[in-house]
Formats: sequence, C-alpha cells, structure tokens
Amino acid sequence: MNIAVTLIIQGIAFFVVVLIVMRWGWPPIMAAIEARRKQIADGLAAGNRAQKDLDEAKVKSQEIIREARDKAVQIVDQASKRSAEIIEEAKSTAIAEGQRIVSQAHEEIALDTTRAREGLRKQVASLAVQGASHLLEREIDATTHAALLDKLELEIANG
Repeated sequence: MNIAVTLIIQGIAFFVVVLIVMRWGWPPIMAAIEARRKQIADGLAAGNRAQKDLDEAKVKSQEIIREARDKAVQIVDQASKRSAEIIEEAKSTAIAEGQRIVSQAHEEIALDTTRAREGLRKQVASLAVQGASHLLEREIDATTHAALLDKLELEIANG
C-alpha cells in the first residue's frame, strides 16, 4: 500500500476516535474534573472559614481569659478588703471588751476597797470602844494606858 493512503486512513480513524471520545467520553471526564475542582474549592473555602473561626475563637478565648483574670483579681481584692474589715472589727470588739473588763475590774476593786475600808472602820470603832471600856474599868495610869494601847495596837494589827 501507499503511504499516503495509510496516512489518510489513519487520519480518518484518528478523527473518528476523537469524535467518539468527544461525543461520549469527554463530557463524563469534564464532569468528573469539574466536580473534583468544585470539591477542592469547597474544601479550601471550608479551610479558610475554619481558620477564620479559629482566629475568632482565639480572640474570644483570650478575651474570656482576660475577663476571668480581672474578675479573679477583683475577687481577691474584695476578699482582702473583707478580711481587713473583719480583722478591724475583731480588733475593735476585742478593745471594747478589754476596756469593759478593765472597767469592771476597776469597779470591783473600788467596791472591794470600799468594803475593806468599811470593815476596817467598823473594827477600829469596835476596838476603840473596847479600848475605852477597858480604860474606864481601871484607874487612869500611864503604864496601864500604855499596856492597853499596846494591846489595842496588837488587835488592830491582827485584824
């Protein structure tokens, strides 16, 4: 055979195969390629959205952490202030109670002192009366008076 005829037949066969492929093979291949391209584009868009959401979440989490730290600092400050108030209240209560106890002790001491003085006055008066009665029962003599006064002095000293 002739080479020109072979080339023409091969050319016609090539065009027939190209027409068949373009008619029935090309649309499914293009549809698959387009579907894959769309899937990749959707995946990239989802990735971009996810990255954007992640960035927003990071910002929000940092804001929440900052707010939590601020709130914790406020709570600690409030607790410190309250503890200082409680301490001051306890101090003032303790001081008032101490002053009340001291005042009460002073009153008791004054009362006991007054009672002791009254008791001593009664005893001294009683001893004076006894001494005078002893003096009047006997003659008035310096040595006798000295002995009675010494006896009276001993009685006062012994209580």
